[in-house]
Amino acid sequence: MRNAGLEETQAGIKIAGRNINNLRYADDTTLMVESEEELKSLLMKVKVDSENVGLKLNIQKTKIMASSPITSWEIDGETVETVSDFTFLGSKITADGDCSHEIKRCLLLGRKVMTNLDSIFKSRDVTLPTKVCLVKAMVFP
Repeated sequence: MRNAGLEETQAGIKIAGRNINNLRYADDTTLMVESEEELKSLLMKVKVDSENVGLKLNIQKTKIMASSPITSWEIDGETVETVSDFTFLGSKITADGDCSHEIKRCLLLGRKVMTNLDSIFKSRDVTLPTKVCLVKAMVFP
């Protein structure tokens, strides 16, 4: 997958003047395009390139999320599920771009860390600079 040639493909979205069409981490790949036709083209490229190196695209794990309605898809006779959100590297991505869920999640994680550090903050044995370093490292990484 690493050398699937996705970077040479014109399909994708423009971010800061650069064409971006995929996000990858370990064995997960997220494809990003502006049209259904681009997605079909890019997905088929990934499928063919994967098969060329002995890998098979798992249709059950393949999902499509679109910001506008799309037709149902089939690959090799199997229907690809359409979703309204998915989790990528622990962050919830939604079709409508709503990030309130992610903001709440981050605030809750910060609050949990602060609660766990409460005894250290109340300790007179720990200096203020050390407490500040802990907050910077654990709450605002």
